[in-house]
Amino acid sequence: MATQTTLMPMRRLGRTDLKITCLGMGGAGIGRADVTDDEAVEAVRRAIELGINYLDTAPLYGESERRVGLALADGWREKIFLATKTGTHPEWRGDFSGAGTRRSVENSLQLLGTDTLDVCLVHDPGSMAPVVAKGGALDELQRMREEGLVQFIGLGVRQHEFHKIAIQTGVVDVILTYLDYTLLSQTADEWLLLLAAKNDIGVINGSPIAMGLLAGGEPDVAKTLQNVHIATEGEKAHRLWEWAVKNDLNLLNLAIQFCIRQPRIAMNLTGAKNATEVEQNFAAATTPVPAEVWELLSELK
Repeated sequence: MATQTTLMPMRRLGRTDLKITCLGMGGAGIGRADVTDDEAVEAVRRAIELGINYLDTAPLYGESERRVGLALADGWREKIFLATKTGTHPEWRGDFSGAGTRRSVENSLQLLGTDTLDVCLVHDPGSMAPVVAKGGALDELQRMREEGLVQFIGLGVRQHEFHKIAIQTGVVDVILTYLDYTLLSQTADEWLLLLAAKNDIGVINGSPIAMGLLAGGEPDVAKTLQNVHIATEGEKAHRLWEWAVKNDLNLLNLAIQFCIRQPRIAMNLTGAKNATEVEQNFAAATTPVPAEVWELLSELK
């Protein structure tokens, strides 16, 4: 992969030894129906131009994989570390068998227009049993790693007990946790980050802006009640937003910088629908927050 220059700190992704930017690009936003192919391509390439060197997508994210493939054509693939997932393809969702895993990964490779994935994550299993079973997803991913189709293996899920099982197998190199290390909630910090560090597992933090609650605009408390993932966090987010406005601070900047300050997190993934949002996230990740602001914020919390 070509060497990138960036204003952002670079961190080692655990035992993978990949040197990645502390802000990565999540591919969910560019897979949406209200986003065009051109907007998606522009967003991905703008992220790379700014120096962001890790892109995460999944079969679950609508048109995301196909659009990432378009964006990474003509030499752009060599400029970024690329990750996708298995287990949540809309047609084969929940299939964590060996055959199902291979089918999903091969389909992703074709859509992405690449011969190999830097990271492949098992995505949102309801149980770890089929994932760790003999001939299951982890076994197949190891075979694909031996074949050169996948470089590193991981697990992307919310349940920390699942992360623990994955780490204990000795097979996974990376874990992705989401909505569990933000300004609103830090449950990943209770023991998971320490366990990962002890085992030299790279940690990726998904949704540091809490599915948009901390994106900078006024949080819609009523709307959050309809989302099971963030139903209890709307009011707290609104109080943070009011405090930020009162103190002439940017909530998006605070949210991303808060997560970057955690050294056991290698990278934070933010989604973006277009190049403008990519630039906003980049600005937030590269604008330091004065120490006194963190002191005031800790008193507020």
